[in-house]
Amino acid sequence: MTPKTIRTIPQERTPMPEQPATERSRNFSAVALGYTLENARNESDRCLMCDDPKCIAGCPVQVNIPAFIRKICEGDYRGAYDVLSGDNLLPAICGRVCPQENQCEGVCTVGESLEPVAVGRLERWVGDLAIKKGWANIPDIEPSGFRVGIVGSGPAGVACAADLARAGCEVVIYEALHAPGGVLRYGIPEFRLPNSVIDAEISKLKDLGVKMECNTLVGRLFTIEQMMNEMGFDAVFIGTGAGAPRFMGIPGESLGGVMSANELLTRCNLMSAGKFPEFDTPLNLGRHVVVIGAGNTAMDAMRVSLRLGAAKVSCVYRRSEAECPARLEELHHAQEEGVEFHWLTAPVEILGDEHGNVRGLRNIRMELGEPDASGRRSPVPVEGSEQDFDADMVVFAIGTKANPIIGQTSSIRLNKRGYIATDENLGTSLAGVFAGGDIVTGAATVIKAMGAGRKAASGIKAYLGIVDTDSVYDPAPAVEDRVFGMAPEQKKLVRVRLDTARQEASHDTE
Repeated sequence: MTPKTIRTIPQERTPMPEQPATERSRNFSAVALGYTLENARNESDRCLMCDDPKCIAGCPVQVNIPAFIRKICEGDYRGAYDVLSGDNLLPAICGRVCPQENQCEGVCTVGESLEPVAVGRLERWVGDLAIKKGWANIPDIEPSGFRVGIVGSGPAGVACAADLARAGCEVVIYEALHAPGGVLRYGIPEFRLPNSVIDAEISKLKDLGVKMECNTLVGRLFTIEQMMNEMGFDAVFIGTGAGAPRFMGIPGESLGGVMSANELLTRCNLMSAGKFPEFDTPLNLGRHVVVIGAGNTAMDAMRVSLRLGAAKVSCVYRRSEAECPARLEELHHAQEEGVEFHWLTAPVEILGDEHGNVRGLRNIRMELGEPDASGRRSPVPVEGSEQDFDADMVVFAIGTKANPIIGQTSSIRLNKRGYIATDENLGTSLAGVFAGGDIVTGAATVIKAMGAGRKAASGIKAYLGIVDTDSVYDPAPAVEDRVFGMAPEQKKLVRVRLDTARQEASHDTE
């Protein structure tokens, strides 16, 4: 391939085809329509194939980004999928929802002079093509004899399960809700992440032999200790996420018409509230919905409210637009669809009517002071600037906290914030029990949760004594130094499996 320079590559980032805002704000079909083959080839030509690619380090699961893009340039699309799926089981999902602008694209060399290469869009294109073509990479798996239980079928649990299944473990995933996917399914609207894509990506786990048990709430039906002591699991991974909602503690939060964004999205995504009266799960949004917060979940809640028929949707955020934590793409889409934004505004009271329902919201104007611990300027109330406006529903989207069930029903150690405490290998205070993702770090991204799941899988393999060349050898031995695939340190080793049942029987006859 001819070496590229910043002057010889296409100068403009290839746009993503989208539904027009006036049409999409009233349906749940995909907003971003995906690249065509021509789009993908054009955008892949913008990659410089750097000798020292920063984008790999910028990816939480270390996908070899230049390698999969090179395959697209060469027309080897199956090869591109093979590269991607070696590190990321969910490329069609991550390509849609990961904040690439803060990860791989944020450190792209092209981005120093032009717009960065659209890595996420290319990843989505390859992932969608793999679903369409039915591609899957199922290795020859030799059973290890170990059983591992996974609590939660979100991105951390899925990534951990995949790596352990490839290592020969019998893996069972327990999911509290009636469909797998965790936050991917209940927390992200279909116009951003269709359920059909979630189903297709998670089906690859079943191809690896992973078993799914839905409608199973660990901590209520059985505990973590019971999984280890009574149910025959050799190790357990906890990836339950951080789905418990946060509120502000202001007057009026108990009024009818107040809910969390988690509840709104779950009722829409899993309970088909958007298809009322075909499904008997009405939301009764009213005419004016106010969402407190400006993160990605807030954007989802506002855009869902528009699609469910709200005449007006407003966002109240205590900082300015420049500090808005949502992805720029999501903010832009919400603005295009008609969401009204009230920047530098903080709620102080939810106003109720004589029937105990929401009738309005009292706010106070804010101004930005000195930076806080996060580096953002702290909002300071402007005395005497209170103002009211009418509202029928108030939705809180100001973050989440750890689901307390696991902590309440097991002796596992928690940190002061209520999240599970782990060591550097994501091991918990209970021997053989590991945890990762939002239940350890607090709310983060899908790909970071997947990275935690893979890290925990390495820790579990080490705990079980399963050889993991990615962690045992540093650096990994070169291919030419191996004999029949074995590293030099392994040449005198053989795998021994003890038949404990036969040993016990022989002891009984002695």
